[in-house]
Amino acid sequence: MSETAYIKLVPGSAQQTITVDEIKGLLKEYKENTTKTGHQLSWNYGETAFPYEIKETPEGKGRWFYLQSNVDRYNVILFGVDQEKIVDEENQERIQTYIQITLAETSTYGDKNKANEFCKYLSKKLKGELHLFNGRIMYDYPRK
Repeated sequence: MSETAYIKLVPGSAQQTITVDEIKGLLKEYKENTTKTGHQLSWNYGETAFPYEIKETPEGKGRWFYLQSNVDRYNVILFGVDQEKIVDEENQERIQTYIQITLAETSTYGDKNKANEFCKYLSKKLKGELHLFNGRIMYDYPRK
C-alpha cells in the first residue's frame, strides 16, 4: 500500500504557490549542499544523500515528477503539486497549494527515510505545514 505525506503552504509560509520546477530546483539545491558538505569532509556525501535521478513523464509535465534510483536500497519517490479549497478560521474560503510526496508500492524503507529527509528540508525552506507519513504534523512556519 502506498503512503503519502503533504507539505501545505499556509498563510504564514514563505510563498503561497509553488511549481514543479521550483521543487526540482530545491531538490537540486539540497544535492549541491550535501555535495559541498562531502567535499569539506573528503567524502562522496552528495551521492549518498541524494541517490536519485529526477524524471518527468509527458503526462505529468508541470503537475508531478518522480525520483528514480539505481542504488540497491532505493527505488522511487513521487512528488506532485495541487491545490484545494479550504475554509480558514474566519470562515473565509481560500485556495491552498500543497506538495504531495508519495511512496509507491515498490518503494523501500530507504525511500521512506529519504522522503522524510526531503519533506523536512522542503518544509523548512518553504516554511510550510508538514503532514508526515505517520500522521504527525510539523509546523515550520511562524505561529502566533
